Amino acid sequence: MSVQAYTVAFQGMEAREFAVQFHLVSGLPAFSLVGLPDKAVAESKERVRAALNAIGFALPPQRITINLAPADLPKEGAHYDLPIALALLAALDVAPAEEIARYSAMGELSLDGCIGFVTGALPAAVSAAASDRGFICPSACGSEAALVGAVQVLSADSLLSLIKHFNGKSQLAAPKPAEPDNDGEVKDLADVKGQETARRALEVAAAGGHNMLMIGPPGAGKSMLAERLPGILPPMDPVEALEVSMIHSVAGLIREGRIPRRRPFMDPHHGASMAAMVGGGRNAAPGQISLAHNGVLFLDELPEFARPMLDSLRQPLETGETFIARANAHVRYPARFQLIGAMNPCRCGHLAEPTLAYSQAPQCRLDYQGRLSGPLLDRLDVQIELPAVMPSDLSGTPKGEPTSSVAARVATARLRQTKRLEATKPAVRTNAELSGEALEEVAAPDPQGRELLDNAANELLLTARGYHRVMRLARTITDLDGSPTVRKPHVAEAVGYRRAPLKR
Repeated sequence: MSVQAYTVAFQGMEAREFAVQFHLVSGLPAFSLVGLPDKAVAESKERVRAALNAIGFALPPQRITINLAPADLPKEGAHYDLPIALALLAALDVAPAEEIARYSAMGELSLDGCIGFVTGALPAAVSAAASDRGFICPSACGSEAALVGAVQVLSADSLLSLIKHFNGKSQLAAPKPAEPDNDGEVKDLADVKGQETARRALEVAAAGGHNMLMIGPPGAGKSMLAERLPGILPPMDPVEALEVSMIHSVAGLIREGRIPRRRPFMDPHHGASMAAMVGGGRNAAPGQISLAHNGVLFLDELPEFARPMLDSLRQPLETGETFIARANAHVRYPARFQLIGAMNPCRCGHLAEPTLAYSQAPQCRLDYQGRLSGPLLDRLDVQIELPAVMPSDLSGTPKGEPTSSVAARVATARLRQTKRLEATKPAVRTNAELSGEALEEVAAPDPQGRELLDNAANELLLTARGYHRVMRLARTITDLDGSPTVRKPHVAEAVGYRRAPLKR
């Protein structure tokens, strides 16, 4: 006899549905699992056997074959336990086979029959809705799956409770979506004393979604400024929040099924591996750049990161996505993030302080900053140098403008961009994404501004990419100013945020 249930296999954020086919024939007792299972999936038969024994059911003394179809798609993870067990229960007439086939299921079984948490419930529920099926998941994933309102969700804490539900002895309550996750402290920009130029640059970067590089001695406030950027960025809209939640669900970072509303802030250490940064590993998991999607990626001590890793960011910065190539699959993850880099002017960090800098400081500056490739620097729209903060700045300077005031101006500028850009094709969200005809149409400066821009391009040796990035930056400054036209003062400020290339 043959029975089948349904579940999903993950390829990046995509959850692909496939069938769990059960076949039972006479012969020597055996339990075979086929269909390219990895080690965790191959061990499912032992967990399923123990879980069934724990609730009072034994496998029949016949030859059992479980096929995970299509068989040429690799299967990874422990979430296949539950659909395998459901297919067995349907074959044994313990649960109705027609009802089991109406659902897609995922969950890990413990040896006592309990159903444990698994990652990826949100994209799996989306896949089930697309296939016009219900979705069965662990209780710990119920509120996460319930975020997909178009699917019937059954969340159970044990295999026995599922059996009782299908047999009509008791009904599982439908899980409710959790409230949006707005927890977490918002760090106030008012805590940063001094550094008025850097505060202004941070506001401009936030308003247009521009990448930024801060260069300054230790203690100048680079990390403090970066950590306060998410607080002045506008909250994510529902589409952006869903995109972020799908990625974080695959990575197992969703907390109690609560969809985030604040933009993610990822700050990996410079010792992180390539796979941790861009994604990969055994399960092709999302990396830090994808976890920072629609948010901020902060790289402190930027030159300390391996150069191949830094150069691997160039394509995602342009395309907004990353591809992980494996021998048997190509996985795509979104990676539209705002890159904020911070670095010392040289290795010792005291280039501008002769009493503290060592004798090799000038050459050290060239060597240290030379670790960053020209193409990467070209993609950083805002490049500023921060002076050292003096003790008098800490004790005698009043608090600066709070985050709420700056965030209001940023939100107003973003609203102007949204209204202006909503008709562009392909869709553009911020000034930092402008290109081609759309860039010339909305960011072209007046004649005086164009003349200044052309002169600055020759003086700073700007590439074509750098030239266009100054135009985007000037458009953002114009939006903050509330002016309909990009004028010479806007271009002048934008040019001030670019640095000439180092000369050896």
